[in-house]
Amino acid sequence: MVERTEYLNMLKLWRDEQVIKVVTGIRRSGKSTLLKQFQNYLQSTGVSQQQILSLNFEELENETLLDYKELYRYLLSRLCAGKTTYIFLDEIQRVPSFEKAVDSLYVKENIDLYITGSNAYMLSGELATQLSGRYVEISILPLSFREYCRLQAQGSAETLFSDFLRDGGFPYIAGMNRSQEKVDMYLEGIYNTIIVKDIEERQRRRTEDSGKRKVTDIALLRSIANFLAGSVGSPISVKSIADFITSTGRKVSQNTVADYIDVLQEAYVFYPVERFDVIGKQLMKMNRKIYIVDLGIRRHLLARRDYDLGFSLENVVYLELLRRGYKVNIGKVGKAEVDFVAKKADKYSYFQVTASMLDPNTFKREITPLKSIRDNYPKTILTLDKMTLGNYDGIEVINAVDWLLETES
Repeated sequence: MVERTEYLNMLKLWRDEQVIKVVTGIRRSGKSTLLKQFQNYLQSTGVSQQQILSLNFEELENETLLDYKELYRYLLSRLCAGKTTYIFLDEIQRVPSFEKAVDSLYVKENIDLYITGSNAYMLSGELATQLSGRYVEISILPLSFREYCRLQAQGSAETLFSDFLRDGGFPYIAGMNRSQEKVDMYLEGIYNTIIVKDIEERQRRRTEDSGKRKVTDIALLRSIANFLAGSVGSPISVKSIADFITSTGRKVSQNTVADYIDVLQEAYVFYPVERFDVIGKQLMKMNRKIYIVDLGIRRHLLARRDYDLGFSLENVVYLELLRRGYKVNIGKVGKAEVDFVAKKADKYSYFQVTASMLDPNTFKREITPLKSIRDNYPKTILTLDKMTLGNYDGIEVINAVDWLLETES
């Protein structure tokens, strides 16, 4: 079990602060394990077992607590008088109207509250309204390549990276004695659970809160997911997806496509990335890109042996930038494009990503947009080749695998 250091440090930072800590992320990304690691940390600092109340709502023994009133009574009866009680509610979105219990717990003294969920819809509607400004979200992703390597007994960085691109970074896969058949079966289980269980739960809440129509056509949902998985790193629009599906013989409206894309994003399967005008420093509405949470899931959806190494690498870099705390956009510089504009603490960093820089035309294509940016923020090209590394008039060309293994200062 690898320690999720970055996320664990965030929980430590917010410990005992008067805000609800909301840990979100795709199913099986390690949310429950993170909570256990934090509970172990609390006990190492002198917190007693009696001060820790932990419930996972996917466990059958907690079924009677899926009623928010019963849950609230249960927790109140177990608070430690005169001491802080640390409450952990895992997969809380399974409790209808859970926000009422959470809100009531929040206002009581000597309670430090942590909740997790596998659907972003839990942070909309009533929870957002009732708890506006009173919670912080910690978004967890599957393992980074650096974390993945910690679980491997042997192998060069390049070999392990090939495995990582193929199988992805779900913690259980990374740690198991695996065959390709076992990996495929596990990924299929995760994906089917997301499509059926998590999205069904999301639909119930969506209909209750807003009266919007349900997403009920699983075949259409899978078709849209496959299209998005095959379009990683490429500009997309709702219209282009609707047109493609219509061309296969099934007519579908843009509104329906938009609803289904929302569902997949809220289940943390896909992440949309908006364009950003580097010169004008403003967001643009057209031709956003989309990335997938895990390349193992992508391979499972596309069901083919080899595909676009460059876009796969781009996807890995995007997720790594999120892990390092950046807000990420696609950059536009005149008619040219910068793969990623990463912002943190009001400072920008610019990244180009390419499998190889060895071809002179590729070298020129990747470096020219960065040269046209006149500010003095860092500009980096990440590549898998090792022949073109160096500094070119302030633009650093770095091996992508080495960069992924770095611990950011």
